[in-house]
Amino acid sequence: MSTKTNDQKIKVLAYSGLLAAAIALATAFIKVPMIVGYVHLGDGLIFLTAALLGPIGAIASAIGSGLADLIAGYTIYIPATIIIKGLMSLIAAWGIKNNSSILRCILIFSMCEIIMVGGYFLYDAFLYDFKTAAAVILFNLVQGAAGVIIGAVLVPLFKKRLNNNLLN
Repeated sequence: MSTKTNDQKIKVLAYSGLLAAAIALATAFIKVPMIVGYVHLGDGLIFLTAALLGPIGAIASAIGSGLADLIAGYTIYIPATIIIKGLMSLIAAWGIKNNSSILRCILIFSMCEIIMVGGYFLYDAFLYDFKTAAAVILFNLVQGAAGVIIGAVLVPLFKKRLNNNLLN
């Protein structure tokens, strides 16, 4: 293996760790409480992670989001969060791979947030019941809208600045 390949692996690992930590902190601590749950910056950082790291960012996104649930005391949601947020990041990475325009980001991130709302609906229905799961949909949609807006702002800004240097 060449030194550059090893250097690239080290960069990806370092960025993955930093972005996972940023997702965990932004989700657990930078939030606006709602009646049920809270609106946080984490989804926007998940989309940034997907844009910067590609599909491998799904691992950092899943770990960071799962850690946020652990830190914030939502331990019952950790399994669902790891799957849902990892899937969101993976789909976002594939969706904006060659085009991270604001319009494209809004479209792809909206699809990801629909997956988030549906995933948590199914998990809540499994944990509790249909009525409880349905009652939380609106709050998850608000969180999703915040994630789309934050991601659509962050990704074009950071991708232009970092893409050439991130993995090279």
